[in-house]
Amino acid sequence: MADFCGVILAAGASSRMGRDKALLPWPASLSSSTLLSSHIAALKPFAHCVVVVAGHNADLLAPIVSASGAALVVNPESERGQFSSLQTGLSKAVERGCDAAIVTPVDCAPLDEEDLSLLRAAFDEAVAGGLWAVAPAFNGRNGHPLFASRALIDALLAAPTTSNAREVRRAHADRLVGVPIAELAADMNTPEEYEAMIARARTGRI
Repeated sequence: MADFCGVILAAGASSRMGRDKALLPWPASLSSSTLLSSHIAALKPFAHCVVVVAGHNADLLAPIVSASGAALVVNPESERGQFSSLQTGLSKAVERGCDAAIVTPVDCAPLDEEDLSLLRAAFDEAVAGGLWAVAPAFNGRNGHPLFASRALIDALLAAPTTSNAREVRRAHADRLVGVPIAELAADMNTPEEYEAMIARARTGRI
């Protein structure tokens, strides 16, 4: 049985949104009120621990991370982009003794418990068959979160800092599998995309 660490990537500058995306209000259960706290609440039932990767926004995120029972890790070079934050988070997961990770950027809608349970079951089956990871899929596209085994974690950590997650996943595409779900939630990079996603959430479409 895999020992998962939830890894939430929240170190981005949010320049197009105009405010920190991790702090955006988000409808969720368990009294969560922001995208960040909603992601933490969603991942906690499936993970031994949850780490949040922050950058220059660490002081802003720290109270939410602490109140939600997660751990904060700071990427000192967050300006190098999301891959550096991914490597920072996965390094912390390995340091904590975890042999698998559930990775998601903070700027997408958290999946519900049903979809996460489906992905977890698919991951166990995939790893038993020699595969490395699963991700939700819809209309030929893969989304978030990524359920990654230790083999994929090691490949991501071994990649040069100039690489990116897409390149690593492409290099090992035969070991990754997409799990069909009803609909993928798009990333929220602008105020318009955020408002559209909120509207969809209120109608139960995500």
